[in-house]
Amino acid sequence: MRRLAVELYGTRVGWLEGVDPRTADFRADPGAIETFGLASTMVSESLPLVPRPPARRAARRVNVFVELLPEGDNRAALAAMAGLRVDDSIGLLARFGRDVAGALQLWDVDDPTEPRHPSLEPVSETEIARILDDVRRAPLGNLRDLGKTSLAGVQQKIVLVRQGVRWFRPIGGYASTHIVKVAASATPTMLADEWLGHELARRVGLATHSADLVDIAGVPALVVERFDRHAAAPDGRLHQEDMNQALGASGNEKYQRFGGVVTLDRIDQLVQHRLGPDARVALIRRVALTVAMGDLDAHAKNMGVMHFPDGGASLAPSYDTVPLAHQRNDGEVALAVAGEYRHAAITLDMIVEQFGGTDVVRAEVVQTVERVRDAVRVLGDDDRRHPAVVPDIVQFSENLLAGRPAGLSAARGR
Repeated sequence: MRRLAVELYGTRVGWLEGVDPRTADFRADPGAIETFGLASTMVSESLPLVPRPPARRAARRVNVFVELLPEGDNRAALAAMAGLRVDDSIGLLARFGRDVAGALQLWDVDDPTEPRHPSLEPVSETEIARILDDVRRAPLGNLRDLGKTSLAGVQQKIVLVRQGVRWFRPIGGYASTHIVKVAASATPTMLADEWLGHELARRVGLATHSADLVDIAGVPALVVERFDRHAAAPDGRLHQEDMNQALGASGNEKYQRFGGVVTLDRIDQLVQHRLGPDARVALIRRVALTVAMGDLDAHAKNMGVMHFPDGGASLAPSYDTVPLAHQRNDGEVALAVAGEYRHAAITLDMIVEQFGGTDVVRAEVVQTVERVRDAVRVLGDDDRRHPAVVPDIVQFSENLLAGRPAGLSAARGR
């Protein structure tokens, strides 16, 4: 049986014990309960810290940690690197749980090499380009023996540390500060499209962390600052969880179509009851942005909750906001708005209805859509972006503001 120590903000919060997610469980440390308070949800909204948790919710507790692992090819590559089965979630967490999304750190107490002493390895742009080129064999840029990083998601990426103008590779679980993404050959404009989505989120007040399109020794890349890292925080990390973790959803349940575990109603309830009015305004703006820009992949793992060292919580900044309606896909949003999945059919009234239909909600939605329209006009076209993306976002926004469904104009023939 594996026994993984789980740490948060310098405190041992408990142990993840077992060999299989179906039979494993999390046990809270009494000291953590004393530090953070009885029934604290500092680790996760799905995992209150109590001395005797109900056995029937063990799977939900374990899911909080399993959801820290990547999906698809990235997970398969991590497993291959570690010589583990793809479904050995506990083993993968033992191997790669030192630097994950948020501020949790997991490590195997029976591993004689633990706890590691994190360090940095300087890397040049040429070396970064080589790491990016080798990302399938070295997922997330992990070194075979010393890499300790796991990030959820399916997109090819690596993590690095930036100090001033210098870049470093994190060793042994050192807190990475930036994510570097490369585009797939099938979607060469994706990086520039994602930069646009991030910039729109920033301009409507939903993000403050940076994102930059760069050329790294001839390799086009998108460098995204990690919003869950801060020099003043313990170990340089700020804790966050995604909505899959917070609501007990697993894997593809991040899409409402897969079982209906996650919905905007459930997210809204959590935000209202646990995070407060400012977070709800941010959620309303996020959904308005999603529809106005045609972000069809705004699923539960692309929304999250921040848990701060002082016990406060908020909605996480917007991340992975990407206009996708111009791509070949089913045209559906990840989470239905007022029961409607078809992006082209969603109206501004539906967004308002989704959040209660009040005049205050309407004002927030209208203001957000107006900001999206105005910002995308100012940003204009860029040869690196898909030629349809800016005209589409302008059209979506104008349709919504005119009371029409968001869908593209008939004149475009789509």
